[in-house]
Amino acid sequence: MNEKYWLTPPELYQKLDKEFNFDFDPCPYPKTFDSLKMPWGKMNYVNPPFKKEDGGTAPFIHKAIDESKKGNSSFIVFNVRNVVNVLLEENAIPRSLGRVKWLECENKTQMPGPPSTVGFFLQGKK
Repeated sequence: MNEKYWLTPPELYQKLDKEFNFDFDPCPYPKTFDSLKMPWGKMNYVNPPFKKEDGGTAPFIHKAIDESKKGNSSFIVFNVRNVVNVLLEENAIPRSLGRVKWLECENKTQMPGPPSTVGFFLQGKK
């Protein structure tokens, strides 16, 4: 099987680095250390693996949260559905709604194992 890995385009990284001044990359290619088991820098650029079999995004997000509690900052990139970017580009304000137990239309039973849900507030413009 031919595995493909996707690197951050240099011009995007340079633009972000100019703004955030990164001092650590916990997800370099090729990965030569286990950054989930070590301290991170003061300002981290986190481009986590896309695929679960490569470790996935979630462990790196949780590690970035843990690092933020130690005073370290992270800029995390990952793919989302296009509509999320459209809403963010329109300055919609995201809000976590947790795991909403959606109701089945006819018998009103709760959805088993609901997914995480986010809502967006899009302010009317005058």
